[in-house]
Amino acid sequence: MMTSIPDTALPEPGSRSHDADGRLVGLHFDSQQPPAPGGHIWLIAIDGSQPSRLAVAEAIRLAGESRDCRLHLVHVQPWMSREAADSELARRGWAASQAAREALATAGLPWRLHVAMGEAAESIVRIASEQGCRGIVVGSRGLGTAANLLIGSVATKVIHLSPLPVLVAGRLTAR
Repeated sequence: MMTSIPDTALPEPGSRSHDADGRLVGLHFDSQQPPAPGGHIWLIAIDGSQPSRLAVAEAIRLAGESRDCRLHLVHVQPWMSREAADSELARRGWAASQAAREALATAGLPWRLHVAMGEAAESIVRIASEQGCRGIVVGSRGLGTAANLLIGSVATKVIHLSPLPVLVAGRLTAR
């Protein structure tokens, strides 16, 4: 059963993209003051988890060290039907990005949120390339080598797929 996320305060997306079948597969939102053109772009992969909040904090630190830095957020949802994508993709991405958007607003940093549907690691790397990013910041749950071998890790997959530098934020635990 799919639960609907309320669309209160859901702004109109800046753009939408559809696949060959007309299914909504991506969109983006800008903060009230969109990021200025030029400078270094860091893409921050977010899912609403504690590790993704650590990734946002690290990206804020990077932006503070650079005079000309833009921050883009990306949230990827798994594949869903055309009807579900039309009704839920924007809402789910908006809800999952709330803490990240609030942290960037508190830091006085404009942002662009990309919401995509597909395989997480592949979508993150594709969007980073399309946006001309300098690098990707991603959180890690710190499951350890054995768990990553068994269940995989989005961070590990991004590291292997990306031609760009990947900064992994999170706690490492020995297992």
